[in-house]
Amino acid sequence: MFKDQQSFAQNTDISRTEFGGKASDIRSLFQRSELQKQYRDLHWLGTFDDYLQIVKANPSVTANAYQRIHSMILSYGSEKYSLGGRDYTRFKFFEDPVGKGQDAIYGLDDKLMELVQFFESAAKGYGSQKRLLLMLGPVGSSKSTVARLLKRGLEQYSRTAEGAVYTFGFSADPVRSPNADESRTNIEKLSKDQIAWSPMNVEPLTVIPDHLREEILQMLNSPRSEGASRIQINGGLDPASRYHLEHLLEQYCGNYDKVLDHIIVKRVLLSEADRTGITTFQPKDPKSQDSTELTGDINYRKLAKYGADSDPRAFDFDGELCRANRGIAEFIEVLKLEREFLYELLTATQERVIKPKKFAQTEIDLALVGHTNEEEHKKFKADKLQEAFMDRLRTIDIPYVLTLKNEMKIYEKDFTSEKVGQHIAPHTIEVASMFAVCSRLSEPKKSGMTLLQKMRLYSGEAVPRYTEQTVREIKDEDRREGHSGISPRFIQDSLNICLVRDTDQARRFVSPFMLLNVLRERLPENPHASSEEEKKRLASILDKVEQEYKEIIKKEVQLAIAGDEKALETMGQKYVENISAYQGKQKVENRLTKTMEEPDEKFMRAVEEKIGITSAQKDDFRREILQTIGGMAASGMKFNPLVNERLREALEKKLFEDTKDTIQIKQFVSVVPDDEQQQKFDTLKERLKQRHGYSDDSATEVLKFVASILAR
Repeated sequence: MFKDQQSFAQNTDISRTEFGGKASDIRSLFQRSELQKQYRDLHWLGTFDDYLQIVKANPSVTANAYQRIHSMILSYGSEKYSLGGRDYTRFKFFEDPVGKGQDAIYGLDDKLMELVQFFESAAKGYGSQKRLLLMLGPVGSSKSTVARLLKRGLEQYSRTAEGAVYTFGFSADPVRSPNADESRTNIEKLSKDQIAWSPMNVEPLTVIPDHLREEILQMLNSPRSEGASRIQINGGLDPASRYHLEHLLEQYCGNYDKVLDHIIVKRVLLSEADRTGITTFQPKDPKSQDSTELTGDINYRKLAKYGADSDPRAFDFDGELCRANRGIAEFIEVLKLEREFLYELLTATQERVIKPKKFAQTEIDLALVGHTNEEEHKKFKADKLQEAFMDRLRTIDIPYVLTLKNEMKIYEKDFTSEKVGQHIAPHTIEVASMFAVCSRLSEPKKSGMTLLQKMRLYSGEAVPRYTEQTVREIKDEDRREGHSGISPRFIQDSLNICLVRDTDQARRFVSPFMLLNVLRERLPENPHASSEEEKKRLASILDKVEQEYKEIIKKEVQLAIAGDEKALETMGQKYVENISAYQGKQKVENRLTKTMEEPDEKFMRAVEEKIGITSAQKDDFRREILQTIGGMAASGMKFNPLVNERLREALEKKLFEDTKDTIQIKQFVSVVPDDEQQQKFDTLKERLKQRHGYSDDSATEVLKFVASILAR
């Protein structure tokens, strides 16, 4: 397009000097000495003796796969919290610090605690290491996301000192020398073809024969204090490494010391892209697939060279289980695998061995993780021939999220005004999340409790008349909540439709009203609501959510009309003064006349009636407020009337009632407002924009909607 760099620079308003300068600046980033040092550290090569020094300094490098995964999760820290009368631990690893929150998981802390406990049990050798971890749940419930986090986290952890992984190979000539510098020179002279690396990246210490391991471990661990990390030897050699070891032992007449001179140790970076320590297996057409995909197969090009198919040098140990050694193997839709694959997994789970064609059973060191949906699980359980495999599964349910705030976080990762380039009106994500969460909840059995109240209780919000004990009871009523309902993908697709819908409004902003319409249109096509009864249930929930949203925006407009916080606080202080005098059978000073008068019962009742407090209930409500004030005073805190949610709601409605006539909002849907009314309307819009984050258009929509209600 451009004949030379100069014409390119001219056409893009970049001078030759500026263009060259920027390029050199970018190149300079790659010349940093720390990057070169990091590369050398991550691609370290050394002798067996060098590795022993590393092991002594950092025993964690000898950890097995489950220990490494468990340590990786704990390395990011955790925090404890209580919700609904139960204690939970939030592991920060699942907030996806490696991916900067891209795959963060919210609202599943109880299930993730089970997951971490599984890895802890396996790390300690309590038997879980002989199970395949199966994550089970409805579509779109984060099963594959959990697996992706584990794989990505393990990749990053292998680049740290604590999570470093090492393997070894045999050189044709000895490399170790009494002189360390000479040993280093010998290693650097070797080409890749001169080293027979372990094809399964086994631990270098596995070269030590079984009958010497206990004695050597005792020597290595003897200086260590009680409770300190211990050096360990996990597993055995792969067939290829065993072949080379036997060949060298034969050459040196069984002199292990001479054999060790041929060992070169290197650091391994676990990587799914390179199929090193991390692999993923997905079922395909059974006609084009066999179990060698798990354990490897004969390389016929090498067979001509080595002459026998039982020679490990003629075998490619590139099956998923071989390549995943020292790390993790993920099985997508694991229960859809053919039986011959499941038979391979039987021994891989229980015995921790695989059986490559023509070779003896070979030990493996990896975590086996699978996931599937509930329908596949039901069909699998019904097959009596699969009982042996079912017995080797450790199942963890991964349901949908049941807390409103956490469901909102799922969508807020992708749908913000900044990311999508359009204004997302306040409460759009909240409305979507309310519908999703409520669709997953069973109808409450508590008398008088609504579905929306149950949703708020699950989210830790205070709901009058219900306690933490209530939350525990309703959660115990239905243990299967979260295994049905609206998928997050359905909500995400609906939000996408709102963003691209070809209307003038869509180009300006996305509002809850638009989203509610799209959800209502798409309900009949929801694949997980096949029955008419379920479709009616979801439509009814959508109506309730819409009504809840209308109440929310009515309150926001009421507050905007009522004025600022100071007016509410003034009214609140007046109410507190009056109920204090009422309770103490005293009088209140009139601020204008400075005379002492009886408590203003008419004013108190006008406030209380706004939230449905009857005459019979007024004394209890007033005592409740005064007790709160007394408790805070005892702790040295001052009571703010606006902190109490019920009192604040009552004050807002009272102030709205007192001031609504000053802004005749109904005129905006019936007549053209005059300049004075337009100015007041603009003032309301500014308050909504500043306090709640509306745009000019979305604020206008909300105000006109509330005005239409008042007009009716």
